[in-house]
Amino acid sequence: MNREDIIKKWLDNNLNAEEQKAFEQLEDYKDLTNLDGALKKFKAPEFSIDHNYENLKPNLRTTTVSNITWFKPLLKIAGILAICYGLYFYTTTLDTSINTEIAQQILTELPDESTVNLNANSKLVFNKSNWDNKRIVHLKGEAFFKVAKGQKFDVITDAGTVTVLGTEFKVKEREDYFEVVCYEGLVAVSINKEIVKLRAGNKLLIVDGKLIDNEREDSIQPNWLLGESSFKEVALKHIISELENQYNITIGAENIDTSRLFTGSFTHKNLDLALKSVTIPLHLSYSKSGTSIFLKRE
Repeated sequence: MNREDIIKKWLDNNLNAEEQKAFEQLEDYKDLTNLDGALKKFKAPEFSIDHNYENLKPNLRTTTVSNITWFKPLLKIAGILAICYGLYFYTTTLDTSINTEIAQQILTELPDESTVNLNANSKLVFNKSNWDNKRIVHLKGEAFFKVAKGQKFDVITDAGTVTVLGTEFKVKEREDYFEVVCYEGLVAVSINKEIVKLRAGNKLLIVDGKLIDNEREDSIQPNWLLGESSFKEVALKHIISELENQYNITIGAENIDTSRLFTGSFTHKNLDLALKSVTIPLHLSYSKSGTSIFLKRE
C-alpha cells in the first residue's frame, strides 16, 4: 500500500495492525499525528443552531426551517474539507532531511533519480513533493552528486550556489572552507554575485575567504568514497576539523600554529595511522586521553 492510501485510511480510522505499523514508519509520522492532535484540540466558538433558531423564529417565515435542515450537514462537509486541505498542504510542503553522524556516509536518491553520497557530519535537505516546481537541495557539509542525464537543479550552501546539468561533482562547505570539484560535465558556481564555470577536471577552492589556485583534479571521484581524506596545501585547522568529522574525537592544538599548510591524506579506518599521517610531516606529536587528542610540538 502506498503512502497516500495509508494516510487516507488513517484519516478514516480504518488501519489494521499491519497498516498501522507501516503508517508509524513514515518519515513524517510524527508531523502528521502532531497536526491531527492540534486540529482535534481546535474548538470553534459554541453555536447552537436550534437555540438561535428559537430566538429568531418569531421574525422568520416558516420556510426558513428547510434551510436550517440542509445547512447542518453542509457545515460538517466544510469542516472535513478544511481538515483534508490542511493535511494535504502540510504534507506536500514537508522537506526531506538527511543527516550523517561522525564517521558515517549515506547514499541517497533525489526525486529525479540523481544520487548523492553524503559524507560524515553533513546534512542534505530537499522537497520531494514540490521537486518539479522547485529543484533545489540545501547542503551543509560535503556530498558527491551523480546527476541523472538531462536533469538540472541547484545545490545551495551558505558559501555559494552550484547549478548543475548532467554531471558528476563534489561540493564541500564547512566553516571557512568551500570547495567544488567537477568530475564530469559542467557546473556553474555562483558566489559573491559572480559566476564561475567549471568543466571536468577543474575545481574551485575558497579557504578563509581567499580564492586558492589549484592544479587540475585528476581523480574521477572523491577519495573519501574510498575511505580516505586528501588535501593539498590546506591549513592544519581544516585537517583537524576533518579528522573530528571522521572519528569520534576532539583535538586540542594549544600552542600549535594551525595555519600551517598540510599536503597529504589520512585513512578513515585507523585513528593512530591517521594521526601519524598528519603529525609526522608537520613535525608534531600527539597524546590521547579517552576521546581527546592533544597535539604537541616535537
